[in-house]
Amino acid sequence: MPYVKIQVTREGTAPGATQTTAEQKAKLIKGVSDLLLDVLAKPQSATFVVIEEVEMDSWGVGGLPVEEFRKQQIAKG
Repeated sequence: MPYVKIQVTREGTAPGATQTTAEQKAKLIKGVSDLLLDVLAKPQSATFVVIEEVEMDSWGVGGLPVEEFRKQQIAKG
């Protein structure tokens, strides 16, 4: 019985920020379930997919909070 956890940032309401929509989440769930069926022959009825949205201040990359990392990437061009 596969269990897959997908974590994404909860982008909030900042200008240019996007939310993960219910439609996008449904596509992720279907895509992961299809992949496990195709690769490992795991039945979709036994596959669990959880999507967790993590607050931006609880996410980091490159040794920085993600918002600071993104600012640096934009500044680099």
